[in-house]
Amino acid sequence: MIKIYSAAWVVPVSSTPIVDGAVAIDGSVIVDVGSRAEVAKRFPDSQTQHFREAIILPGLVNTHTHLELTAMRGYLEKEESDFFSWLKKLTLARMFQLSPDDLMVSSTWGACEAIRAGITSVGDASDSAITSVRALKAVGLRGVVFQESFGPDARLLEENIEKLKTKVGELRSEETELVRAGVSPHAPYTVCGPQLEAIAAYAGSQKLPLMMHAAESEAEDLLIREACGLFADNLKTRGIDFVAPRTSPIQHLRQTGILDCQPLLAHCIRVDDQDIQTIVKSGSKIAHCPKSNAKLRHGRAPFAKFLSGGVTVGLGSDSVASNNTCDLLEEARFAVLLSRAGEPDRAKAVGAADAIHAATMGGAECLGFGNHVGELRTGLQADLAVVSLDAVHQLPVYDPMASIVFSSSGRDVVLTVVAGREVFRDGRVQGVDEERLKARIVEIAKKLK
Repeated sequence: MIKIYSAAWVVPVSSTPIVDGAVAIDGSVIVDVGSRAEVAKRFPDSQTQHFREAIILPGLVNTHTHLELTAMRGYLEKEESDFFSWLKKLTLARMFQLSPDDLMVSSTWGACEAIRAGITSVGDASDSAITSVRALKAVGLRGVVFQESFGPDARLLEENIEKLKTKVGELRSEETELVRAGVSPHAPYTVCGPQLEAIAAYAGSQKLPLMMHAAESEAEDLLIREACGLFADNLKTRGIDFVAPRTSPIQHLRQTGILDCQPLLAHCIRVDDQDIQTIVKSGSKIAHCPKSNAKLRHGRAPFAKFLSGGVTVGLGSDSVASNNTCDLLEEARFAVLLSRAGEPDRAKAVGAADAIHAATMGGAECLGFGNHVGELRTGLQADLAVVSLDAVHQLPVYDPMASIVFSSSGRDVVLTVVAGREVFRDGRVQGVDEERLKARIVEIAKKLK
């Protein structure tokens, strides 16, 4: 039976917002978008639900997450002033304190948080990527899970590539229509040039999507440009001869063939105009993570320049270890406000519509889901979220787009639908024992303490 969801506003993103609008769904596909009266007339025998003072928009797309780290929410606050110490504590805890079941619980708890916030698709980077794949499948999320690869020592290149191929093979055996596998050479400071070249060749030959952290921190910039700084010193103490290219991280990725894969680049804080042009020319995309960037004191990525320069941009929450929440509406608000604070030219100011586009259509393009999700249009997959707009912190509403970005958060989401299936409604994630997960996540936190 055809379902119709209607509300005071429908925002297709790819077309003009509709007052008193509706979306009709047949199975997993959108079959109509229009005014409530017109859609009801076309499908008189449909099952209808009206949400009154609410907005229906495409499911949000979180282009950069680390769901396996959800158990570390708030765990690294004391180390945030020292990125190297932050990374070290995180890595040691993940490797030696968290069991495979702990990581599964952590990933699933993070996936539940995403769904509750209206997020229907994620780009998740994980060392234990098979765990993230299973977590997405358990809760019904759509996404690309990128298997991370590390290797600053060129002497271990062949061993590291074989490990990556084995793990990706496991991921591909569990792929579904909703969940795909990808690869992620972690970052320019954790993967040597020869290994980047090998991973680029492998991803290209296997047609695997590729994601990478890039141009994120001062320590990374110093290592790649000048062969000095904290990361350089650490590699020397480990006896690793890391050959610095002495160029910008983005140009380094171009030289190693990574940009030939049209990757999704997370962060891109320390980029200049030439880097942005290189990204656009290569067809690469950017996962903009403003809250994480600010919280770790890395700086402010030039969001407005990305947009004006023609970069395909999505929003990402990064892990809750560096953000504390997986809330893309909050991320959208922060992205706009931070961009405006650093852009004196009012004509170039980013607006609410820009942020919503990045959180939906832009994100879908970043993950390779364009023309499938990210907008409400006939023939596309039925991924949508319903956000209530009748709370004390939202009323009155003059502009629904502004209210979504500047007055709302993921806590105002009342329904999340993925491929036509209601995965969150009535305050509950469907098909998941959240009470058991909650008890386990508390146990894990005690272990980490």
